[in-house]
Amino acid sequence: MSKGRIALILSAVVLAVLMALLPKVIINKDSKGEFAANGTASSAAPDHDPNHEGHEDHATETPAPAAGAGEAHMTATPAQLKEIAELRAKFNREASGQAKSKVAEELAQKYTAIAKHDSAGYFYEQVAAVRPGEKTFQRAADQYFEAFTFAATQERSQLLGKKAQDLYAQVLKNNPANLDAKTNLAMTYIASETPMQGITLLREVISADPKNQKALFNLGVLSMQSNQYDKAVGRFQELLAVNPSHIDGTFYLGVSLAETGKKQEAQKAFLRVKELSKDPEVLASVDSYLQKINSAK
Repeated sequence: MSKGRIALILSAVVLAVLMALLPKVIINKDSKGEFAANGTASSAAPDHDPNHEGHEDHATETPAPAAGAGEAHMTATPAQLKEIAELRAKFNREASGQAKSKVAEELAQKYTAIAKHDSAGYFYEQVAAVRPGEKTFQRAADQYFEAFTFAATQERSQLLGKKAQDLYAQVLKNNPANLDAKTNLAMTYIASETPMQGITLLREVISADPKNQKALFNLGVLSMQSNQYDKAVGRFQELLAVNPSHIDGTFYLGVSLAETGKKQEAQKAFLRVKELSKDPEVLASVDSYLQKINSAK
């Protein structure tokens, strides 16, 4: 797995940015993604114990933040922890499903605010059990998906990915045209033992919406993962035709162009990132890549 990451990004700084964007287990050189037509469950997730935090991911995971990824590093204040503890006690005291659901929604919001996405997913799941529907299932699924993307171990990734899969299945049962849910579901499968199931879903999304930004971005990254940088360039160019200000897409276009030897075009892409982003981590990664390009001339 680490070999795949190294092959994907030659710079250690750039690698840190990539790992902040995607589940660790997705970056696997041995997987065959979109990657030609021939390209490439997790154990059942146990019930979450609402009296046990279990946030190993957030305690041990320290990826460098990419654009918008800073929330993964939040630390709860004593006041927030006190409020959560009081709400948890209230949740345990409530007898009726409706009353517990109301408190569960408050707890989910509190956990979301401190980026404890697995617990937020659990409590949104309690809400969905009382008020099942597309939106309630998706709130729970999205939180488990966020936790999945920051999973520190493959075991945790599988557990959280399976929870997200089950809930996204309920979302799509309610609305098969929910492309956002289908795209996230695809990414959980790509990190599992059945990656082609995820590729198939992404292709379905692109077929339904050729300009879907999330699907185009993920297909681009997956092409990079399999060292098919020419395909990655095409995907990121499609993405930027839809959204010229997509920072991550512009960054990875630069990486892909550099890997295909188009250093002048890569340099233009990286300079464009510097126009779009003021994030110091992103800018440091760009400068690292520009230095490598210039030193290779």
